[in-house]
Amino acid sequence: MGTGRPFVAALAAAALITGCGGDDEPAASTLPTAPDTINFSSPDFKDGAAIPAKLTCDGDGTPPTLVWRAVPSGQAVETVLVVEDPDAKDGPFFHWTAYGMTAATGAGLAPQGQFPAGTKYGENSAGKSGWTPPCPPEGDGPHRYIFSLYAIKDASALEDGASPQDVLDKVKGAVARGTFTGTYERKQ
Repeated sequence: MGTGRPFVAALAAAALITGCGGDDEPAASTLPTAPDTINFSSPDFKDGAAIPAKLTCDGDGTPPTLVWRAVPSGQAVETVLVVEDPDAKDGPFFHWTAYGMTAATGAGLAPQGQFPAGTKYGENSAGKSGWTPPCPPEGDGPHRYIFSLYAIKDASALEDGASPQDVLDKVKGAVARGTFTGTYERKQ
């Protein structure tokens, strides 16, 4: 009757080897999806590269310059920015939301976070309006910062200070988006 113990021991060993769900897996983004047709980038860093320290809490925290083109202006009336850190320990941390930018021109530029007149800013996860620079805990490994620009077909009608969830609700069903990712790590 002692035949069950080797099986249980083998099962336990297999669980240890595979890591039981593994904290090494990157967290999934909570951002809504849309067709990835907007060209969206920053001249400050390449997609997938490290964000320069000057744009973080270890520097002056200046927002990155953002550039976009190929917004489907015939289908969209507004563009909406969302910047998310999906690797934050307590769930996604929203660093920046901005909305109310016209999609009529099909392109845009926000030098050091200076969006066109009429842009409104939502509350970020730090409880502030505007940009909160990357500042992951020291020794927590690299965090990803996903910059997403959405083109929406109806005006958001959001006022300044909208919650991240209110902004996410408005971009569901977007006609297009563009994304790029930067990383930042603070070593001990």
